[in-house]
Amino acid sequence: MQDTSPAAPGSTSGGTPAAAPDAAGQAPVKPVIAAAAAKRANASVMGMIIALLVSIAAFLPIVLMNPAPKSDGYRPNINVSAIAQNAADVAGFTPVAVNTGDTFRANYARWESGAGSGVPAWEVGYLTPKESFIGLVQTRQANPTWLLQQTKSAPVTGTRNAGGRDWELRDAGKGEKSMVLTDRGTTVILNGSASLEEFSTLAAAVVKSLESNPPAGAAPGTAAATVSPSASPAP
Repeated sequence: MQDTSPAAPGSTSGGTPAAAPDAAGQAPVKPVIAAAAAKRANASVMGMIIALLVSIAAFLPIVLMNPAPKSDGYRPNINVSAIAQNAADVAGFTPVAVNTGDTFRANYARWESGAGSGVPAWEVGYLTPKESFIGLVQTRQANPTWLLQQTKSAPVTGTRNAGGRDWELRDAGKGEKSMVLTDRGTTVILNGSASLEEFSTLAAAVVKSLESNPPAGAAPGTAAATVSPSASPAP
């Protein structure tokens, strides 16, 4: 008698196991990439790698023949002496132009008309040998309010001798400090974050420049304006 019962799941009528159906009741299809297609894919990847290596090999000699510059950046060529001479007529005095060789580098020098502060002044910025900054301001029309603004209201903490002059030292203990000198008809303020040793070096050069210039003359019909550095503003 012939057995007509249904075959058990996972087997064929001949007894050979069949692939198990998937969740949809269909046997999974195993993707097959033709050998030619696989060869073309590998060839494309290898081509990109070879092209990258060729590009690197082409540009590498150019990079090696042009090493990065060893300088420490752009340094503006500021002729402080020439600018000071040009400002002398309008200033009413010869602005200081310190000579410190290449140790202190000026990154600006200008005459400010005082449109905002009411006090025209000579201004120079110096980068110190230790890459700090000291700003120089000189005027013959200083007043107590302007002085406090320039020194950021720092209190007087003592004096420091530089160039044979006693400079007034102002320090709020927040990094920046100021040295102030009133001499030969003008007031000079040095302000910045440099060390006191660098301040003293620049201050001594300022005194030397002051002594080489004639005293500030008074404007017609007025007296030369000077003020004690430690003067307090009127209430």
